[in-house]
Amino acid sequence: VQLQASGGGLVQTGGSLRLTCVFSLSVTNFDVLGWYRQPPGKQRAMVATLTSGGDANYTDSVKGRFTISGDNVRNKVHLQMNSLKPEDTAVYFCYGRNRWDRRHYWGQGTLVTVSS
Repeated sequence: VQLQASGGGLVQTGGSLRLTCVFSLSVTNFDVLGWYRQPPGKQRAMVATLTSGGDANYTDSVKGRFTISGDNVRNKVHLQMNSLKPEDTAVYFCYGRNRWDRRHYWGQGTLVTVSS
């Protein structure tokens, strides 16, 4: 299983980016999809998750600004990020938990830099 994340880049405060993660197999094989991030010098932490039942969960700092969505047809998961702040600067990793073997899969990370 491979996850390929893309969409990161440099953006000014208040700007927007859309991250995309492409899965090498159908996302219906995963009961949880998500995005995590790792700021410089800090640990990786959850940003947003989406269950197969459609329930989305967000860390408090991004609520109202970020939206996670899944595309079962194209085997993708997206993270729409609006009103970006410098503290959103991090490497963003996509994630999936396989519903059959319960293993966790990670993408390679994409860097988001928000300038002040």
